[in-house]
Amino acid sequence: MPDWPEAMGSPGADYLVVGGGIVGAACARELAQPGATVDLLEQEFIGGGATSAGMGHLVTIRGVPGELELTSLGVEMWRSAPAELLRCAEYVRAGTLWIATSAADTEALQRQAQAFGALGIEASLLDARALAAAEPALSGAALAGMRVAGDAIIYPPKAAQWLARDAGRGRIRVHQGVRARAVGADWVLAADGRRFEASAVIVAAGLAARRLLPGLPLLAKRGHLLISERGAPRISHQILELGYAASTHAQDAVSIAFNVQPRPSGQLLIGASREIGVEERAESLEVLARIARRAVHFLPGLATSRVIRAWTGLRPATPQGMPMLGAVALPAAAGRVWVAVGHEGLGATTALISARILAAKIRAEALPAGLAGGFDA
Repeated sequence: MPDWPEAMGSPGADYLVVGGGIVGAACARELAQPGATVDLLEQEFIGGGATSAGMGHLVTIRGVPGELELTSLGVEMWRSAPAELLRCAEYVRAGTLWIATSAADTEALQRQAQAFGALGIEASLLDARALAAAEPALSGAALAGMRVAGDAIIYPPKAAQWLARDAGRGRIRVHQGVRARAVGADWVLAADGRRFEASAVIVAAGLAARRLLPGLPLLAKRGHLLISERGAPRISHQILELGYAASTHAQDAVSIAFNVQPRPSGQLLIGASREIGVEERAESLEVLARIARRAVHFLPGLATSRVIRAWTGLRPATPQGMPMLGAVALPAAAGRVWVAVGHEGLGATTALISARILAAKIRAEALPAGLAGGFDA
């Protein structure tokens, strides 16, 4: 684990960030950039929680209004991130390959490619022959594809730990093992009785934000992931079936969509499932079996590969399908706090742009150009 700046007995800060996942760490670094002091409070360890359970794909995705603009800016910010961060985060520009399984899906991919192109996002359509050449391990169930060359993969816990380090011109003081019990407009009370003070408080604690801010409209979506042994079928891109985008915002109790990612280790990370409102962390053998069957349907070579580990994570989602980045009023006219929550499965993709948006709002500055909105708290 990194050596964090001394945190005990520190005086008041300019900002208090509650939650040390990739979004909270990104917010802390963004706020510290002009020379401010930031206290970052994490109840477990930096990069834990939903950050440690996710796939770490940096994916440009078109779903609800505003999502394409937000994710494309998020991916772009990662491409221009400091080289040291990219090395630490194990950044690989693998690209995303969306696949169609029907004539209707193929037409939808064509519309999606047009929407991407309208924003200047590089997206190329592949017919069946070109798709087979790009990914020979795919079965004939994949009829056509769309390649988004600029997408990438990272290892989110390491990215969060790098972001939480001293920002250079400012200072981030990391407090691990601190469980926030209550928040005010300029203070946070910890479960151990310590009181932290700052000019502004930012809650970026995922689903735990509901405990601190009752009534915050966040919903859990449990997801399962599997990882294969080394020597699994070789793929070059992160591959998703077109239904993955729809499943992100589906209202079905359980949705499964093929999603596989090559890891630098030679293993394959395999998903994906969504179970709305399920907060139990134990794995479901039925859901895991469905994910495995779907993966073998598209990658037949996986049938002879062993799964060496499976786990779950809880995605914090909002009703509108976009993250909440803004101010929330506290009860009894007690002021307001800022929130950066509800990123669902796109926390890694949008961490840097979310931090930039939130910091601009806090400082009353112009938002980054090219945003379509839809993320207000």
